[in-house]
Amino acid sequence: MGKKTCVRCVYNEDTPNISFDEQGVCNYCRTQEKLELDYPAGSEGLAKIKAIAEEIRKAGKGKKYDCVVGVSGGADSSYLVHYIVKELGLRPLAVHFDNTWNSTIATKNIHCVLDKLGVDLWTYVVDNKEYDDIYKAFFEAGVPDLESCTDIALAATLNIAAEKFGVHYVIEGHNFRTEGIAPLGWIYMDGKYIKSVHRKFGKLRMKTYPNMPMHAMLRWMIVRRIQKIRPLWFMSYEKEEVKKFLTAEYGWEWYGGHHLENRFTAFYHSYFIPRRFGYDMRMLGYAAHCRTGQMAQAEALSKLKEPPYLEPELLEYLKKRLGYSDAEFERVMNLPKKTYRDYPTYKKTFERMRPFFWLMAKMNFIPMSFYMKYTRKDD
Repeated sequence: MGKKTCVRCVYNEDTPNISFDEQGVCNYCRTQEKLELDYPAGSEGLAKIKAIAEEIRKAGKGKKYDCVVGVSGGADSSYLVHYIVKELGLRPLAVHFDNTWNSTIATKNIHCVLDKLGVDLWTYVVDNKEYDDIYKAFFEAGVPDLESCTDIALAATLNIAAEKFGVHYVIEGHNFRTEGIAPLGWIYMDGKYIKSVHRKFGKLRMKTYPNMPMHAMLRWMIVRRIQKIRPLWFMSYEKEEVKKFLTAEYGWEWYGGHHLENRFTAFYHSYFIPRRFGYDMRMLGYAAHCRTGQMAQAEALSKLKEPPYLEPELLEYLKKRLGYSDAEFERVMNLPKKTYRDYPTYKKTFERMRPFFWLMAKMNFIPMSFYMKYTRKDD
């Protein structure tokens, strides 16, 4: 007998913290339904985002920039910059966290879009040896959360830039309609977690890495009052149409798959997670597309039977760069499996502060997805 699978998306009984209602629909689909009510698309969503854009313009009057926006060279962030400049009339500073693993295509895409739009770019570059040491520490920790250090660093970099340039709005490119929301058991991240894993397993001092300790997180929210705005949460669009538009308008280039614009991220999604922990992160996007009707469930399940695309020579490049022999790489790939629960984190603090973070989410000082995922008690 096969695994019980949601009747609407592709999540099955192995998905962390999953439950099914009487209709056979999973709780993640129901969560997306709630998000769609709270963040409507169509004319209602357009009116809301235009009202927010007007607030941003007023707050930025007299300043060179009225917001900062994260860019990666990916489809969503590239379209987002186009949208906020051309459709909303905002004056963003584009911000990029360079973890030194960018693909050539991603770097080209960033410049193609920004140059044509006349948008300035501010890049934070971490020391490559230090960053690789953090990655190696997470390998040694035995956890699935290798990419948490990039996600935390990007969030911190956006706040650092907003504080540096005196703006109060960070525009983020996440889109739950196309990306979904990752189950907590698949990836966990917070600044204390990064520090504790690196302190235990790292070899180099953490000097250039932009971490997010609790005091900085609170300062950015309460003192600097930096709001997080996600315009794509109010939009519904066909990803394939967006890719075609970006190619025609900006000479943007597709890089082969969701999150594959960064070489380490490509390794993480295409090799590390499926081979080390046995799940497929493509399920996030496929499930989201099923929920919005952009993909039939049967098609999504069929695609998941195909192995993820792995760039030729990427595995050898990773081992060489991180200094792993074949034997050493096999050792770290076969260490006892652990989770964030085995290391010091802010998770219990987030849970105790749940009412506070609910207020912060309502005021846009943190994304609502953070409140929904990280402040709920661990199962």
